[in-house]
Amino acid sequence: MAFLRTLTIVTPARPEPAASPHHPSLTEVIRRVALSLLIAVVVPAAVFYGFFALAGVWTAIFAALVWSYGAIAWRAVTRRRTSGLLILTAILLTGRTALSVAADSTWLYFLQPVITDGVVAALFLLSLASARPMVARLAGDFYPMDYELAARPRIRRLFWHLTVMWALLGLAKATMTLWLLQSQSLETFVLVKSISMLTINVLAATATIGLAALVARKEGLMGSTRLVPVAVARA
Repeated sequence: MAFLRTLTIVTPARPEPAASPHHPSLTEVIRRVALSLLIAVVVPAAVFYGFFALAGVWTAIFAALVWSYGAIAWRAVTRRRTSGLLILTAILLTGRTALSVAADSTWLYFLQPVITDGVVAALFLLSLASARPMVARLAGDFYPMDYELAARPRIRRLFWHLTVMWALLGLAKATMTLWLLQSQSLETFVLVKSISMLTINVLAATATIGLAALVARKEGLMGSTRLVPVAVARA
């Protein structure tokens, strides 16, 4: 009896359900994509064309390169994440500039995007044979990804289809750039290429966001619907 009187039954408190992870709204995703394109694509193109018109082609080449590395350094100093697109742009510009300087040929600088777009398109197509297509490797720049989310069937199909789309787009851009380079003067080539490639990239990014938003809504990742953790759903 004494034992029973001193026995205390402790009822463990029910653990609080894990907080639902934050899922960006469509507006947030669009803002991230727009900012990434602005820093990695739009501004370098504008810098190049501005310096090309004012100071010549070689100054424009180095100005675009300096901008890309300056943007990477600024994001590192401010402890902000550097997008894969910006890093890829800096690497490609570095290679183009180095080869052009070594060959002392500005024509080679403008020819290289043809090769680069073709190589990138090939890499995108080859990545389809892996578990993570190229778009899946870049998706984390715009939306928080984890293994469970990336493994969902709809998400995997989305990454596969978008990788195919961007690969075909790269081949189309390479073909168009080669035609412009062979058929137009340097001044016309720079102007038309700057405008046309920017337009194509913006349209492709818009299509990418549209398809991704459609799948995200079906998966409950955007809007008022939120993804519920498996542990909470089974409680």
